[in-house]
Amino acid sequence: MDLEKFFEYMNNQRIVDESSNLFDTFHEMAQEAIKITMEINNKYHTPEEIVELFSELTGKNVDKSFRLFPPFYSDCGKNITVGKNVFINACCKFQDQGGITIGDNCYIGHNVTLATLNHDINPGNRATMIPKRIIIGNNVWIGSDTTILPGIIIEDGAIIGAGSVVTKNISKNTIVAGNPAKVIKQI
Repeated sequence: MDLEKFFEYMNNQRIVDESSNLFDTFHEMAQEAIKITMEINNKYHTPEEIVELFSELTGKNVDKSFRLFPPFYSDCGKNITVGKNVFINACCKFQDQGGITIGDNCYIGHNVTLATLNHDINPGNRATMIPKRIIIGNNVWIGSDTTILPGIIIEDGAIIGAGSVVTKNISKNTIVAGNPAKVIKQI
């Protein structure tokens, strides 16, 4: 399956049945992502080189204001879009087959996990995957050790406290924390 058809299928949040040829595409993309992230993670690169490598990983031109502290992990890479002035701290894990969009001026702390796939709850269909895009607005700060589940939208200006598990959409200019994340206050 070519990249355009892959994006069309995944970005429409269609179920991926275990017998689908998408599993072969997942494997191929994962191998490419592993190759690029191994390069990012296993030797020093200048900030400019990180921008080039992240652009290669995503298949999109990443703005020169982008910053990443390795290591970084992705099992696809091609369904990540980042805005300007985005900072991703060390040890983040992006499962991006379902799509991850990060707006401008976002800060993502250590060990943040963005997960865009769920498995079917029926044990007989457990290999079936359900993709759902994660959208992070502008000026969002995500604290260390946070997990954001599939389909979540975090609106502009929100802050996610460290160690949170985000299971519901987060409104504009809202501070949330906890497991599951709950509103602490409005900004």
